[in-house]
Amino acid sequence: MRIATWNVNSLTARLARVEEWIRYAEPDVLCLQETKQADAAFPHGAFAALGYESAHHGDGRWNGVAIVSRVGLAGVSAGMGSDDDDQGTRLIAADCGGVRVLSVYVPNGRSLDSEHYPAKLAWLARLKALLGETTSPDRPVAVCGDFNVAPDDRDVWDPAELEGMTHVSPPEREALADLQSWGLVDSFRRLYDDDGLFSWWDYRGGSFHRHRGMRIDLILVTEVLADHLTYGLIDRQARKGEKPSDHTPVFIDTDVP
Repeated sequence: MRIATWNVNSLTARLARVEEWIRYAEPDVLCLQETKQADAAFPHGAFAALGYESAHHGDGRWNGVAIVSRVGLAGVSAGMGSDDDDQGTRLIAADCGGVRVLSVYVPNGRSLDSEHYPAKLAWLARLKALLGETTSPDRPVAVCGDFNVAPDDRDVWDPAELEGMTHVSPPEREALADLQSWGLVDSFRRLYDDDGLFSWWDYRGGSFHRHRGMRIDLILVTEVLADHLTYGLIDRQARKGEKPSDHTPVFIDTDVP
């Protein structure tokens, strides 16, 4: 099974690019974030034409998450309940080909002194609790999305330059590690140990061409999937061309037991 995640930064602006990527990458499951669409506007028909079922959770403003699958789509649930009402539409889950898949868009946090920063930490803690309430680490589970956290210094272009900022602060990394302690493995790191492997680059300052990025788009999987990983890729090609997202797709291949 090929499981992918992509923060598209407006599906309305980038649907054609997503369709093109699906045609050549052929993911079995694609998790999308920042669709910035309302549920009524989501292009289910465009994905159906490619052979995919889809589920979406969005209100037409910011955020918005989706799961697109060609291996089945059942047991769809959206949000975390009342706990995430003030954080917007940031989570959707479904069963796809025997795997419980979650597409998540973790809050940004804005700055270390912002009220949004502790809310980000609380959201990650709530995500861990939700996993405990709805599934088990013994099952095939994949939590995919834009986590807005670079797990360690290998995952940023210059740790010194980013010191004191969100995405790299110790509490954020500890919150991510605590989420993983539920029973999740950073699948890309299970495959590749190199530094300088980024999935997001700021639009400003020519960051992509200067290789000034972060790896914040993650696919966290339970051990039953991690044990069967065969390949993974951060597809830098999709960050090139006209009007790209500031993120690029990440995918892994795993043999589902």
